[in-house]
Amino acid sequence: MRCPYCGGSDTQVKDSRPSEDGAAIRRRRVCPDCGGRFTTFERVQLRELTVMKRSGKRVPFDRDKLQRSIDVALRKRAVEPERIERLVSGITRQLESAGEAEVASEAIGELVMAGLKGLDDVAYVRFASVYKNFREAKDFEDLLGTLGGTLVPALEPEPEPEAKPAPRRGPKP
Repeated sequence: MRCPYCGGSDTQVKDSRPSEDGAAIRRRRVCPDCGGRFTTFERVQLRELTVMKRSGKRVPFDRDKLQRSIDVALRKRAVEPERIERLVSGITRQLESAGEAEVASEAIGELVMAGLKGLDDVAYVRFASVYKNFREAKDFEDLLGTLGGTLVPALEPEPEPEAKPAPRRGPKP
């Protein structure tokens, strides 16, 4: 493993332990050249996955990209990092164990939406608005209707009071 600080190629493992969810090994490393310390994670990869995009382009599955997109949806939301890691690991395991080497991006998006719906409603709406490419407020309304909550009915505009004639200004008769 290369040192992220100096680029040295001979780093040493000082400590290894399983991660919180048990799906990865957390390793503390030190670089003998610069003394830098850093952490790496080892995860089991059942198979190489290829993502088929809507455009037809095929790209390798990137767990970090999945993590980033979920992090963006959950930005400034009070969700524990362990729950986020479990969601990402669960989605990755589902994809790898599905038996297909090629996965449609839509399938990944649906798994993320299902996971976020159970995790945080606001993050679910944020992700869905980008994933489903919302164009108008009606799209949000339809999605919010699926959350099971009740939408606040739109308020009717209050009627404007009838105009009173302006007082006359001028010489009194």
